[in-house]
Formats: sequence, structure tokens, C-alpha cells
Amino acid sequence: FPFPPDPTPEQRARVGEAARRLVDLRDGWLNPPDLTTDELAKRTLTNLYNQRPAWLAQAHTQLDAAVAAAYGWADYTPSMPDDEILRRLLALNRERSNCR
Repeated sequence: FPFPPDPTPEQRARVGEAARRLVDLRDGWLNPPDLTTDELAKRTLTNLYNQRPAWLAQAHTQLDAAVAAAYGWADYTPSMPDDEILRRLLALNRERSNCR
């Protein structure tokens, strides 16, 4: 998918901060200092995403909002259907490649 056309420095920073927060939260869950080796072996990204705790969903929502703002989608909401997001990205990709 195409990257946002010309994100502002503030938009880049917001996306970067949201992405770093997501990575930090996931890393904290994957490798807490107080677990045994056997307990750590059960901590996988697959297991985390299958559980989908509220803090993980919230971090993804914040990242999604930051990315949508960088695309200039003022009407974005977390309930926007995936089909609409994909339609917009495809249109932008076609526009950039001069395909119609």
C-alpha cells in the first residue's frame, strides 16, 4: 500500500510515537522480567493477538488514528470498514501509478 503522500513532521512524529508505544507494550508482555523460561515460552505474539487484551486493541487504535491522520482522512473512525480503507488505499495507489 502507498505511504501517505506528504505527512507533516508532526504526523510522522505521532505515527512514530504510536508505533513505538505498541512495540514497547508488546515487548513488555513478551519478556517480563519475573517469569520462568517455561512461562516465557508461552508468551508469543500469536497468543497475545489471540487474547487481544484491551491495552493492545487501544494501542492499535491509536496507531491507526495516527496513520489515518497522515493520509488526511479527517472522517476516519475506528469503526470504518476495512473495505473502505482498502478502497481508499487502492485509489491512492492507482492515482500514483497513473492506472485507472
